[in-house]
Amino acid sequence: MKIFTSWMSWGQAAGPLAEALPSQAVTRLREAVRFARTQHGVQQRPTGRPYVEHLLEALEVAVAGAQVRDPDVLTAVVLHDVLEDTACTERELARRFGADVTGLVRWVTRPAGHAKADHLAALAKAPAQAVLVKLADRVSKVQELQRLHWRFQKSYYQETVSCIVPLAAPHPWFAEWYEEWRRPWARRVARYPD
Repeated sequence: MKIFTSWMSWGQAAGPLAEALPSQAVTRLREAVRFARTQHGVQQRPTGRPYVEHLLEALEVAVAGAQVRDPDVLTAVVLHDVLEDTACTERELARRFGADVTGLVRWVTRPAGHAKADHLAALAKAPAQAVLVKLADRVSKVQELQRLHWRFQKSYYQETVSCIVPLAAPHPWFAEWYEEWRRPWARRVARYPD
């Protein structure tokens, strides 16, 4: 199972992106990373690392792993948490990055007051492009799940298997990646207490 942790900064991502994408797509992604960094500010991942690292990991998953080339999908991957986790509004996002990107981000944003399980279940009706955003996001989160407390590992594994893995079925690269991830984790979480 490939782990995607090579792009921890824009400097590490820029070269591989330039090899894979047209220059205008790379410019747009650089703008999206800057915008996301500003919006997320000092937010950190559960491991204490800067939040922007998660966004760049998800982008690496999409580009280097799943070979996604759609600039709207890739931009949405970088911006996928700005509506849910920052003060950014849909209007501001649309003004900066367009209605298509905003629509994809809206699909993967859990509305305030909605249960997480209900939101994840609703993704079964999402457009394929929005599903790609969610799949890349979750790969970034689960690829190093072992760094977190075992109780969180167990619940996040179960949520991923029940809600995310089925979304990967129509996307061969993601389906294979999640299956390679699932097998050892199934054995691991089976050892944890109930």
